[in-house]
Amino acid sequence: MSSAVVIGGGMAGMLAAQAVSGFVDEVVIIEPDDLPDVPGPRKGLPQARHIHILMAGGADAANTLLPGVLDRWLEAGAHRHALTSGMVAFSPEGWYRRWKPTGHFLITASRDLLDWVVREQVLKNPTIKLLSGRRVIGLVGTDRRIAGVRHSADRGEGGPHAEELSADLVIDASGRASRATRWLDGIGIGGIPERALDTGLTYATQIFRAPDGGSDIPVFNVMADSHSGVGRSAALAPIEDGLWIASLGGIQGHEPSRDPDAFLSFALGLRHPLIGQLLHGLEPVTDVAVDRGTRNRRHYFEKAKGWPEGFVALGDSVATYNPVYGQGMSVAAQGALTVQRELERAGGVRSPGLARRIQRKAAGPVEAAWALATAQDIHYTSAHGQTPSLPERLLSAYSSRLSRTATGSAFMADALTDVTSLRKGATRLMRPAVLRAAMVGPLLGPLAGPPLTETEQRLVSPLDAISDAQAGVSPTD
Repeated sequence: MSSAVVIGGGMAGMLAAQAVSGFVDEVVIIEPDDLPDVPGPRKGLPQARHIHILMAGGADAANTLLPGVLDRWLEAGAHRHALTSGMVAFSPEGWYRRWKPTGHFLITASRDLLDWVVREQVLKNPTIKLLSGRRVIGLVGTDRRIAGVRHSADRGEGGPHAEELSADLVIDASGRASRATRWLDGIGIGGIPERALDTGLTYATQIFRAPDGGSDIPVFNVMADSHSGVGRSAALAPIEDGLWIASLGGIQGHEPSRDPDAFLSFALGLRHPLIGQLLHGLEPVTDVAVDRGTRNRRHYFEKAKGWPEGFVALGDSVATYNPVYGQGMSVAAQGALTVQRELERAGGVRSPGLARRIQRKAAGPVEAAWALATAQDIHYTSAHGQTPSLPERLLSAYSSRLSRTATGSAFMADALTDVTSLRKGATRLMRPAVLRAAMVGPLLGPLAGPPLTETEQRLVSPLDAISDAQAGVSPTD
C-alpha cells in the first residue's frame, strides 16, 4: 500500500494532497488547526485578514488540479477581473492604461472563502483524509530517504501523545512556520542557502460595506514609489457578500496603525488620494488588522548538496514574498501542479530521484515571483543593513523601464502581465521584441489621472467634500 503525508491544511497543502492523490492509496493531511466547515478564520493563518489576489497562473494551476474550482469560487462570491481593463493602477512610472483584455485575469475574494472552496472540494476525494489538531514534530528517516513523520497533539517536541506515520512521500506545505530546514539539518542535510529581504513593511487592512453601485468595481492599486524611499501604498478590491477590502502598506516611519480614525487619512495621503476618496463615507464592518510579518524570505532547497528521497517542500515553506505583490497563493498552486506532472512522468511516488526533480522544477515559479518582488524591494533594504548587488540594481532599473513603457504601450503591458500573472517566466521580458519596445519607450504620453469609467467616477468623493466632512462642516453650508 502506497501513501503520502502532507504537512499543512492550507491552500498549498490541500492542492498538494489533490496532486498526489491519483498516485497513492492514501493521503493524510496533518493540520494543527481545527478547520472550519464554512468560510472563516483559522488561528494558523493570521495573514488571511488582509487583501488576497490570485493571479491567472495560480488560478489556472488550481483549476487543472481541481477542475471547476474557478467556477466554484465565482459562484461563492469571488470576483474575476480581466487584465488590464479590470485594474486601475498607479505605478511609480504613472497610471497604467486599461487596455483591451488579452485573456489575463485575477481573482479577488477573502482568503477564507478561497481556502474553503478548495478545502471542500479536496476533502470529497476518498483517497484524502484530514488529521486535524495534530502537528508534525519531526521527520522519520535518514539523509537518503524520508519514510514518514512524527506528530503529536502537544506543542512540544513529543510527549506521551507522539506517534509515527509512515509515508512514501512527505510534502511540507506548513507555510511560514515550517521547520523543514531544522528537520533536514537534524538528519545531516544542512547548509541550505537562504536569502531574506526585509523592507519592514507594515500592513493594515479593513473591510467596508460597498456603496450602492459598487459591487462590480475593478481592483484599485496605488503603488509605492520605491525610488523615493517612502514606501506607502494601498490596494482596494471587491470581495464576496457586497464588501470591499482595503489594505494599506508603509515602511520606515510611514507605517499605518490600528487606529480606525487614521485609516482614511493614510489612504488620502498616498501618492494619489484615489483609494481614500473611494473609502470616504463607507461603513467599516471590521476593525483594522495589522501585520508586520511581510519579509521576502527564500530557502534554496533545490541547491542543497544532498536531498533525501521521499521529501518535498512547497509554498511558503520554500519562500514568502512581500504581500504587496500578491504571488504567494499562485506559486503554491503551481508548485502543487508540478508535483502532479512529475508524478505522471515518473509513474509513481517510489521513482528514484523523484523528490529532487520536483524540488528543482518547483523552483521555477518561486524564482519568477522572487524576482518580481525583490526588483522593487531592494531599494528599501539598506535600512536593514542589506546592500543591493549590481545585478539586482540592474534588474530593478530594467523593471522600471518596462513599467514606464507599459504605461503607453499595449504590447509591453501584455508582456509584463504575462510575467506578473505567473503564466510565463521572467525570460519573457528578455525577448528581442520586448527589448526593442523598452528601448523605444511608451508610444503614448502619460495619463493625467486615473482612467475611470463614468460609473466608477461617481463612487469617488471629491476632495473638497472630504475636507469639509473631516472639519465637521456640511458641504452645503
